Amino acid sequence: MKDAGGDQAAARRHNLATLRDQIGQVYPNDFRPDTDARALHARYESASEQALAGAPVARIAGRLISRRDFGKAAFFHLQDGTGAIQVFIKRDHLVAEYYAAFTTLDIGDIVGVWGQPMRTRTGELTLLADGLRVLAKALRPLPDKWHGLQDVEIRYRRRYLDLMVNPEVRALFETRARIIEGIRTFLTVRGFLEVETPMMQAIAGGAAARPFETHHNALGLDLFLRVAPELFLKRLIVGGFERVFELNRTFRNEGISTQHNPEFTMLELYQAYATYEDMMELTETLLVSLAEAVTGGRQIRYGEHDIDLSPPWRRLGLETAVAAATGLGADALTSETALRESLVRHGGQIPPRATRGKLLLALFEHLVEPELIQPTFAIGYPVDVSPLARRNDQTPGVVDRFELFIGGREIANAFSELNDPTDQRARFEEQARDRQAGDEEAHLVDEDYLQALEYGMPPTAGEGIGIDRLVMLLTNAPSIRDVILFPQLRPERES
Repeated sequence: MKDAGGDQAAARRHNLATLRDQIGQVYPNDFRPDTDARALHARYESASEQALAGAPVARIAGRLISRRDFGKAAFFHLQDGTGAIQVFIKRDHLVAEYYAAFTTLDIGDIVGVWGQPMRTRTGELTLLADGLRVLAKALRPLPDKWHGLQDVEIRYRRRYLDLMVNPEVRALFETRARIIEGIRTFLTVRGFLEVETPMMQAIAGGAAARPFETHHNALGLDLFLRVAPELFLKRLIVGGFERVFELNRTFRNEGISTQHNPEFTMLELYQAYATYEDMMELTETLLVSLAEAVTGGRQIRYGEHDIDLSPPWRRLGLETAVAAATGLGADALTSETALRESLVRHGGQIPPRATRGKLLLALFEHLVEPELIQPTFAIGYPVDVSPLARRNDQTPGVVDRFELFIGGREIANAFSELNDPTDQRARFEEQARDRQAGDEEAHLVDEDYLQALEYGMPPTAGEGIGIDRLVMLLTNAPSIRDVILFPQLRPERES
């Protein structure tokens, strides 16, 4: 992809040379703004002419995003991190050096301006410039005359341009920051401690996912980028921290799609003396509080769907859902053969070492998940697809686990944690057999974690929430790339 605007780039370099001849330093670092566009609008938008006449000189810095020249005068708009403000410049009001610098300015240049607030005949708040300094020269033209960058490939690959020219994109990422801040506040006021656990791990565990591999030269040790922080966070529960959470970067060597990025952000939290049902209540309260803070209510729009986040949310058993989607009866739901035939009939893929539980889950994921638009806790997960979850006391073939679906997508996964080291070892060993049979997402046996469990872990519940998908939901973003500042992309092609 070659940049257009070669003639403009040459003209800008010519202007750069002219500026250097005129003023010498074109990239100074001694200009200090004392206000910003938002503050100026807040302070003077409704001010009287008398109040404006008595206002102090304001110093502001930002990017030149438009200009209109009228011979010996001009208007231009300056955009900083808070918004835009109009500036009026008159040749007979400035010293020659300042006006000469202005004549070489291009759209995209970063400048500092100081002057008196005023109002134009059309009523727009404006700074009458007393002085102007060039702070950085833009040697490439902004895309599309700053009116909007529409090419999705360029938007993701050159996010800085996207942020520059699309205000709604900047607002989305400000909302993302507010969501994360809201999560931190929600948990810390409830006694959770924020912690950090290793990103490089000797054994990649805590989730069924294919890891990225790396090598530590000094130790001569092969390591994995974590697929989840779960096993380290539960070590902290063993150590006596009874409520912990981590907003973590996680890495999974999987495909790229509108829902998947190989590097993503996840919230994981663990609470001693709690169950997965406690996590349901916490999740409802957390997501409702975030929705109200971000959107102003519990009713949100996602794509073509109106979603009501008002609790309580529906609970749906896997077997019940699969029976309704396939028409299979009770006997067929217990038959691996019947489940396999149904999965093939509906166009699904047979999982490695397909057990009854794996086939049931594959049917649920293929047929049911996309239809779960309103908030739904899916429960009744089989033991063989939940190697870290506690068995249900009444039905030992399933575990105390839920996955939360909203808008047809998984948002959260939680369970009462398995704290029986004997049972955990048996499940790890079964996972290891799956791995030997070719399942690259299966767990390995983590002896160090098992040793930690043997010291005793209190009854605990834990949960993981995908932050990127949560932001997608609350901002009505169609792709995960829209909510990640720098998503992973294929190498740029030469054209």
